[in-house]
Amino acid sequence: MLEYRYDTQLLLEGEDLDEDEIGQYFTDHFNGDCLLAVGDEELVKIHFHTNEPWKVLEYCASKGEIYDIVIEDMERQAKGLPG
Repeated sequence: MLEYRYDTQLLLEGEDLDEDEIGQYFTDHFNGDCLLAVGDEELVKIHFHTNEPWKVLEYCASKGEIYDIVIEDMERQAKGLPG
């Protein structure tokens, strides 16, 4: 069994986004690993492994518009099933 089940990825579009601030918020408020928050003031790519992807979506939606959302179940993938 994996410690963090869901591979959560999305694009966050907004104004005055700060990838370091976003990354720090994840570190301080969410359980997970493999965090990637890269981009610029208008677009940030998020990649994060967590058991609570809905919290990631909720936070990111509060910062701007989210799209290209992908949430994959890595436990299913490990069993050879579609994620």
